[in-house]
Amino acid sequence: MQQQQPLHNNRKKRLTTLIPLNGPWRNVVDTVSIILGSFLIAVAFNLFLLPNQIASGGVSGLSILGKHWLGLEPAYTQWAINIPLLIAGFLLIGKEYGIRSVLGSIVLPLFVYLTKDWAIPTTNPLLGSLYGGIGVGLGIGIVYRGRGSTGGMSILARIVQKYSGLSYSLCVVMMDATVIIMAAFVLSLEQSLFALIGLYVTGKVIDAVEMGLGNSKVAYIISNQTEPITKVILDDLDRGLTKLEAKGGYTDDQRTVLMVVVGQNEVPRLKALIRSVDPGAFVIISNAHEVLGEGFKRGEL
Repeated sequence: MQQQQPLHNNRKKRLTTLIPLNGPWRNVVDTVSIILGSFLIAVAFNLFLLPNQIASGGVSGLSILGKHWLGLEPAYTQWAINIPLLIAGFLLIGKEYGIRSVLGSIVLPLFVYLTKDWAIPTTNPLLGSLYGGIGVGLGIGIVYRGRGSTGGMSILARIVQKYSGLSYSLCVVMMDATVIIMAAFVLSLEQSLFALIGLYVTGKVIDAVEMGLGNSKVAYIISNQTEPITKVILDDLDRGLTKLEAKGGYTDDQRTVLMVVVGQNEVPRLKALIRSVDPGAFVIISNAHEVLGEGFKRGEL
């Protein structure tokens, strides 16, 4: 990568005022995120997963099995599992990871206990797995954005990863799969299939929360008319761009590739401007899940 254009023409620069997320502010935001995320997980658990017996992995899934099989209060089961795992995390993984798990491990079962008597909106297991998965995924995603953890199986997965050499994602899958297989025996095969739906939805929502919904696009433009295209993007579209120096794979010729990030609603305008300058330009447009930096603010694209 060589030359770079500013993200915006100085004449049209957008100014935004942001609270700096570092130091004490960062800690406050992280703490609020962990508490809010834990609350959303607890609500989804009590309103959708527990009443429909959707044991879609993790400590929450084990607490559902404990409720069905032994009549144990789910919040107590979650505390009983989380606390030993927290201690193991401190001893085997490290102090820093354990500290980030403490808050979520404590407040999540607390919220589960406090919301246990809330009215249940549905007893349909399909709706329970879908909306429960959405709620849990949203909560976990917010907790992760707060650089935290809800403890439980994520700590156990880190321990297994450290001593087995397996990838973290594989360890998480193994833990969740174990709970779902147990659900097939303790509850029923049908309930374990609903749990798989909930687990899948949870994973997709976590990705959406962590990486964004992909409403912005990144375009790569290869053309012999780079300077005129640069001018119309800066002046007419009011977007900045970056110039990447590249080499043709077939000809070995040096050429410039333009990279520009735009909102989804700006894509038709961008393509029209490029065609007006060079109808034969080669353009690649793909999703950009999140865009940060000068000229862009969260939610603008």
